[in-house]
Amino acid sequence: MPAAADFWVALVLPPPEQRFSTMVPVQAKAAPGAARVDYPSNRLANISDLKPNEPFTVAYPDAEAPGVLLKLGKRLPGGVGADGDIVGFSTTCPHKGFPLNYNKADKTMNCPGHYSRFDCESGGQQIWGQATQNLPQYALRVDDKGDIYAEGVDELLYGRLSNVL
Repeated sequence: MPAAADFWVALVLPPPEQRFSTMVPVQAKAAPGAARVDYPSNRLANISDLKPNEPFTVAYPDAEAPGVLLKLGKRLPGGVGADGDIVGFSTTCPHKGFPLNYNKADKTMNCPGHYSRFDCESGGQQIWGQATQNLPQYALRVDDKGDIYAEGVDELLYGRLSNVL
């Protein structure tokens, strides 16, 4: 076996004028998303229709996408209304598409199929089960008459490749 001193490495450098260059930053431009969806602005309910901690059934962004509005009594991520306590979610499990059930006691949406659970007070965050994403939450707004409108969804809806309508 040769000794370490028997090995030589040759380092070949470019001429000095080619060794350094000045990098000028260029303004980054985002390309439009291939799956961009322009969601409709749909009226779902009026604030007066909601009762504290009672699910109000809706559909968004179309009739084939069941969902729910909830008035949970405290300011929440993505919440709207005077108290910031109204949120909306898809009621289809993102794991396998089972219909979710609302549990009033701990304010979660629960899947009877594979037992995934989603915390409605934490933006639909998955807290248990086999789902691989959080529960899709609606982007909501309330107008001056108290009408609640959905204007988007923050996660992929089950069964849709890009939430294309």
